[in-house]
Amino acid sequence: MTRYTSFQTRTEIVFGPGLLDRLHAYRGQKVGIVTDAFLAQSGALDRVRKALPDCQIRVFDEVVPDTPIDAVSAGARHLGGFGPEVIIALGGGSPIDGAKAILAIVREMHPDRYIPFVAIPTTSGTGSEVTTFAVISDPANGRKFPLISEELVPDVALLDPEFVRTAPPKVTADTGMDVITHALEAVVARGANHFTDAFADKALSLAFAHLPRAYADGNDMEARDAMHQASCLAGFAFAAAGLGVNHSLAHALGGKLHVVHGRTNSVLLPVVIPWNAVEPRAAAAYARIARLIGLDAPDTGAAVTALIAKIREFNTLFGIPETIPEIGADKEEYRRVRSVVAAAALADACTTSNPRQPSQADLEDLLAQVGG
Repeated sequence: MTRYTSFQTRTEIVFGPGLLDRLHAYRGQKVGIVTDAFLAQSGALDRVRKALPDCQIRVFDEVVPDTPIDAVSAGARHLGGFGPEVIIALGGGSPIDGAKAILAIVREMHPDRYIPFVAIPTTSGTGSEVTTFAVISDPANGRKFPLISEELVPDVALLDPEFVRTAPPKVTADTGMDVITHALEAVVARGANHFTDAFADKALSLAFAHLPRAYADGNDMEARDAMHQASCLAGFAFAAAGLGVNHSLAHALGGKLHVVHGRTNSVLLPVVIPWNAVEPRAAAAYARIARLIGLDAPDTGAAVTALIAKIREFNTLFGIPETIPEIGADKEEYRRVRSVVAAAALADACTTSNPRQPSQADLEDLLAQVGG
């Protein structure tokens, strides 16, 4: 049987001055907006409302970090009865992921018509505005799980860096390191190809050059714009190529210990990269990225080492520690749940696209290295 690879994009990407004018296309329609309580009280929601003239608008603002199943159900009930003709997600990864899950249910409630989906990201991190992925949490069972479907991909993504201007340095760093993790996992993923590499490479060159600037000065709009676009580019890359055990472990740790996702990815990268680099193709891809971002190295091994050192340098610059307990998990609890976390990561869909297929023992060893 012939084996082939395909690559497609379905999202219209809009960026540049006056981009919210794109919402005028929904003039006079019933619009559902999914966001969180903070953004609902900020000027961000007001900006979106003003760009929707003559619209009936219903807002669901109960999305919280690591969107739980209960919030998805509540949002579907709130918007489903309203009968929206378009749904807009306004927020970071959690509101956009929550909106995706809510949208899937609302579309089932109204099968007679297609409900367009617009995403307006307010953080530069997840790339969820262009992906088939949504991560939802199940607090009762202490886990996170990814939903994966073409139906979850937004029809339109509005990339306005003004929405991230006020993001505090810690959020900028955590979400920015998530961008770097997405792209690094995409270049070594089993589904990587020249098309996905093109997106991932550009995302990484932008992120390594501009994340320190955006962290140092939130009003540096050139850096903000570069990171916003890097996030989207990385989203295209991993949506097509896949992710890996870095994200599998981060999902499992977040579900069990409620540690911040981007920061967790940052802590894991320096131990996951050398483990993956045992596989020659992965090592070559890491080395290529090291050279792309200007790291001098005489051979593949030295280039991989230089890339790991650069990640550690960034973590230090951003105040990100070297262990999971240092970012908010009890050390003894971390040790107690290590095998459970490893088992959850082993079952995570992201693990299947990792360049090396791990065992339970492999994942427990990686967790031990960041256990302190």
